[in-house]
Amino acid sequence: MPRDADHSRLPRPPGAAVDFGWPAEDGTALFDCQACGACCSYSADWPRFSTEDDAQLDRIPAELVAADQSGMRCEGGRCSALSGQVGRHTACGIYDLRPDVCRACMPGGDDCLMARAAHGLT
Repeated sequence: MPRDADHSRLPRPPGAAVDFGWPAEDGTALFDCQACGACCSYSADWPRFSTEDDAQLDRIPAELVAADQSGMRCEGGRCSALSGQVGRHTACGIYDLRPDVCRACMPGGDDCLMARAAHGLT
């Protein structure tokens, strides 16, 4: 079961492939976001602020915000809040404070699948 209503943080079953989703009982794929991280390392243009209010933005640590204040600071295409190795084990350093664009990327959705494909995680 997902831990959040808006983002999958699924426990990995014993023996499950780390870099791929595993099938649910109904045959659909479940994606383990903590074993992926592709959406957080896809493009420096992706983690942009758009619908956040000032209070939301003020909670994000300043060192993780881009110099022009337009979104998250990235190193290459990778969000500076992401830790770990994409396709193995990752975590968001500000998960509870993450921007709306991050919350909108749903496991198995078009954006997720596009980022996974770019990292060879299809």
